Amino acid sequence: MVDDARTITREQWRHAESVWEYHRMRHRTRPCDVAIALGCNDIGVAEYAAELYHAGLFPALVFTGGNSPSTAKVFPAGEAVHFRERALELGVPDSVILVESEASNTGQNITFSRRALAANGIVPATVLLVCMPYMERRAFATARKLWPEVEVACASAPLGLGDYVREVGDAGLVIDMMVGDLQRVMEYPKLGFAIGQDVPRTVREAYGALVASGFDSRLIQS
Repeated sequence: MVDDARTITREQWRHAESVWEYHRMRHRTRPCDVAIALGCNDIGVAEYAAELYHAGLFPALVFTGGNSPSTAKVFPAGEAVHFRERALELGVPDSVILVESEASNTGQNITFSRRALAANGIVPATVLLVCMPYMERRAFATARKLWPEVEVACASAPLGLGDYVREVGDAGLVIDMMVGDLQRVMEYPKLGFAIGQDVPRTVREAYGALVASGFDSRLIQS
């Protein structure tokens, strides 16, 4: 169990682990035509994308993301720009990188990356989405809705919830973000933003308990 400024009880941590495990798609990481690294507040996404590139899993890499209220201070030049800089530091050749710096949500990440690839003559059949661990399911559902003709797999750093929280340093924020992503997994299909995903009863119960406990800062408001 990990604490931040808020006290995280054992029961809340158990619920958080249930939500975390649900978000992880656990796809087999395999070679793809292109990888798309989704912008966020976690530079570890760029680092893991670089690791996968060096493992020979894809020949082209898109970094996508502009700025959002939660990332503007961390990445003032935009998420994709800073992700590219980190990848270059880690030895990824600039020639294989495309930067899409306009997207401000996951749907735009997918749509604008697709547009950037097409503009460079790349029409992939298989796409690897590299993202934060708790974003895998929402990223997958969004891509399947907006780009159904490609085969999509997700990849994220192979960390458990405790290890991830230790890297981020804020358990409450991570739980807030996971809860917000789960709400979107459940609600976005109704709005046409993503394909539907089965959400087990135990996960829905964990979600309800966490919201009732105040982990609600990232919820979309009706």
